Amino acid sequence: MQKLTEQSPEFIRAIAPYKAGKPVSDVVRELGLDPNTVVKLASNENPLGLGEKAKAAIAQAAMDLGRYPDANGFALKAKLATRHGVKSEQITLGNGSNDVLELAAKAFLTQGTNAVFSQYAFAVYPLATQGCGAESKVVPAVCFTHDLDGFLNAIDSQTRVVFIANPNNPTGTFLPQEKLLAFLKQVPSNVLVVLDEAYNEFLKPEDQYDSTQWVAQFPNLLVSRSFSKAYGLAGLRVGYAVSSAEVADLMNRVRQPFNVNSLALAAAEAAIDDVEFLQQTYEVNLKGLEQIESGLKFLGLEYVPSYGNFVLFKAGNTDDAGIKVFDALQRLGVIVRPVNGYGLPQWLRVSVGLPHENEAFLVALPKALASAQAS
Repeated sequence: MQKLTEQSPEFIRAIAPYKAGKPVSDVVRELGLDPNTVVKLASNENPLGLGEKAKAAIAQAAMDLGRYPDANGFALKAKLATRHGVKSEQITLGNGSNDVLELAAKAFLTQGTNAVFSQYAFAVYPLATQGCGAESKVVPAVCFTHDLDGFLNAIDSQTRVVFIANPNNPTGTFLPQEKLLAFLKQVPSNVLVVLDEAYNEFLKPEDQYDSTQWVAQFPNLLVSRSFSKAYGLAGLRVGYAVSSAEVADLMNRVRQPFNVNSLALAAAEAAIDDVEFLQQTYEVNLKGLEQIESGLKFLGLEYVPSYGNFVLFKAGNTDDAGIKVFDALQRLGVIVRPVNGYGLPQWLRVSVGLPHENEAFLVALPKALASAQAS
């Protein structure tokens, strides 16, 4: 008799599960370290945590957790619609922007179709694509960033979705708005372009642009945003998309009921208005990027200049360099992120922390490099 699991579609059984950044508790348990001395710079979280307005909103919402959340997220959608100058029916809410990306894949991809995205792009793109039984068309990166001309060449009659991360995770690279607009004008209107902007709030003023306004011109554009990064709500999982009402309607048909919980809805509603906290986050991140990149430069290490809240740097020249330095850093109480799953085994990604956390990383790094080279 055939095993139950063997009856699952082959494309599902072939999926390699997403590996998140290692939590402090795992490192403490495995290495016997003092949890108060461990620094986690692995998951691109906001080192400031969440703002006071969000905390107050969570406390208030916690009084009514016996009730289901608003399945439509009316209040949050209304605020987002006002913020972006669109209609509420153009907003899709997700359990993190990760959920939004998967909803887009479910709504448009199936077996026999394909999605186009870049080498070194966010790991969820191939996972979401494969989960629908569709083909992944991976375009080689140029200088660690998206080759949009290559994207256009890769799009064919079976392409249904294009994923673009801007800034890109894990490389931190950025495409200016003029390149994106030129690209959108050339993409067939029956191909959905998912512009993933989870790190948009970290861009400098001169790099900022409002892509949500492009949806009126390009009905095949979906802009994805997150409250997990700059807004500090990673533990609550809330993200959203701005698209045409027709695209949002399709995504809502495959969205789980109550996919955003009550605390997340309340916190996101409050966080939108916390301009001071967002500015503080931006300033802490900007100084942190300068601190880390200066330290890497001092150590003579190659790195990719970042537009996000993390830095990709080269740990060595051998294919086990990344994991060796990662392990050595862990033993010194600093958790970063291996990126061998992205095809970058010689590299590591470090998130921006508070000044003393960044310093702990920079102090530990030369020791870890020496330890890795000696092993």
